[in-house]
Amino acid sequence: MTNSLSATELAVSGMKSQAVRLRHISENIANADTPGYRRKLVAFREQVDFGRPTGAVTPGPPRFDRRELPRIHDPAHPMADEEGYYSGSNVDLIIEIADAKEAGRSYEANLRVFEQSRQMGSSLLDLIRR
Repeated sequence: MTNSLSATELAVSGMKSQAVRLRHISENIANADTPGYRRKLVAFREQVDFGRPTGAVTPGPPRFDRRELPRIHDPAHPMADEEGYYSGSNVDLIIEIADAKEAGRSYEANLRVFEQSRQMGSSLLDLIRR
């Protein structure tokens, strides 16, 4: 029994994982100004089949960035404590934009592998049919 995956299956696993990563990045960006919001992170895990790694990846459960939330002084804010502070978000937009670019490029690279693999398979079928 073999657990080898085709190039298309590997590329699809990469595209699905990067799509999940991009969704978390977009949630982080959307909540950058939400008080108390913790940045979501996603790590990829290698898929295992029958106890052996397949080479494909899958996104793990989202984790929260454990860095301390910044304390923002704004006595007029409805969430401010007695001293006039509230907890901000630990989302850094520069990091999120860089992560989004990296995830997008990885998605595109997997898409190119998928397309090339599909073209090669189609070419082989054309040769067989002749």
